[in-house]
Amino acid sequence: MLKKCLSSFSGDYAEMRFHERKSTYIRIAAGELEDASYLKNAGVGVRALVNGSWGFSSTNVLKSSAIEGSLRDAEKAAKVASQNRTEKVEGLTDVELAKGTFRPVVNDPVENHSLEEKMNLVIEAERTAKDESKNVKSAISVYSELVDRKIVANTDGAEFELHDVKPEFYVYAIASENGDRVGAVKTASVTGGWKDLWRRKEPQQLALDACDLASKLLHAKHAKGEAATVILEPSLVGLISHEAIGHTVEADFVLAGSITKGKLGQKLASELVTLVDSGNPPEDSHGTGNVLVDDEGVPARTTRIIEDGVLKSYLHDRETALIFETEPTGNARAFEHTDEPIIRMTNTYILPGDHSLEEMIEDVKEGYLMRGAGNGQADSNAEFMFEVEEAYRIEKGEVKELLRGVTISGQAFDVLKSVDAIGKDFLFDIGVGYCGKFQSAKVDGGGGALRCKAIIGGRQEG
Repeated sequence: MLKKCLSSFSGDYAEMRFHERKSTYIRIAAGELEDASYLKNAGVGVRALVNGSWGFSSTNVLKSSAIEGSLRDAEKAAKVASQNRTEKVEGLTDVELAKGTFRPVVNDPVENHSLEEKMNLVIEAERTAKDESKNVKSAISVYSELVDRKIVANTDGAEFELHDVKPEFYVYAIASENGDRVGAVKTASVTGGWKDLWRRKEPQQLALDACDLASKLLHAKHAKGEAATVILEPSLVGLISHEAIGHTVEADFVLAGSITKGKLGQKLASELVTLVDSGNPPEDSHGTGNVLVDDEGVPARTTRIIEDGVLKSYLHDRETALIFETEPTGNARAFEHTDEPIIRMTNTYILPGDHSLEEMIEDVKEGYLMRGAGNGQADSNAEFMFEVEEAYRIEKGEVKELLRGVTISGQAFDVLKSVDAIGKDFLFDIGVGYCGKFQSAKVDGGGGALRCKAIIGGRQEG
């Protein structure tokens, strides 16, 4: 049907993307079921390039007449936009586009497990977290999943069907005492099946871990603010890789003037650092950001953004690849059929090194071991500040007490320049939730642990 509708198009380029999504969301808070929903929606997104401008339209009516109508609407929108556009789209770079059917590796499909089973799992996890400690007064437990099927055809020859499934789970435990409150979260997320989701820890253990950490944080001291040597475990490595570095190398942001503009070939990090983005990474086939084919039909690939400390590549769709005279990197993604494809990261991470975590700690006279990424922000200059869930003081090569209320900040490239050791144990660890750049996207990040310099934020006790 899509190919037939496209046959009447006379502009420069057009693509049609059928997208069916089945989503499940279950949330328990304070012992109450707040949400238990199963939704299914489907539609077709149509994008057209005419006279150097883009037009977009979508429909949820799955009939030839409605889809052809969306094509005409997208074409009209492009023609109108072209009249007022001074810088025209020159075209799209040529590349071999996907054909066939693509499926992720799935161990025990989530569809084999009923809504009731998933609901009971969430209820039990929340109850476990709340009942385990006298200090944990309340807890939140959430399970969600996206099961997607896309069929894409475009006038450049892409013809493919893409299946995807992304389940996730988290438990947030809240401990309080004498008016003081602190929370801790433990998560699991994958591209894959039911058994893949629990491959590291079962939900009940995640609930226990969240409860235990919240209770410990409640009685922990605050850190003092200082510049320090830090060892960042994979969740924070992934957060910095994605938020503070990754967005600055998305080619649309580069064209808008991000800090990496004009810096290809320059050394921006320690020679130990190789930072990549990959929709199908060999290190872990279940990364939450796995995307086997992007929405323009470009197959997944591994892009070395920084190699041995040198900036080697930006992340591209087919339009920006033509502008920069390079190949597209498979990063054109749309979240729903009502969204246009834009440049988005997939799994963004730093390749592991050759140190054990113990070796990295032994060489630190004074510093911090940090794990667990919280809220924060980063800007186009790669300046960042993130909350740290767990921070431990290191003294003379030994891990000491747990601290609370800790933040880490700095300029991301300066932090990467200071890296003097990278751990050999690799982990993806930021896959829960969504990246929001004009529209949502499932992503992931991680790496080996990093030993580097950064600014620690805290407060003086008393």
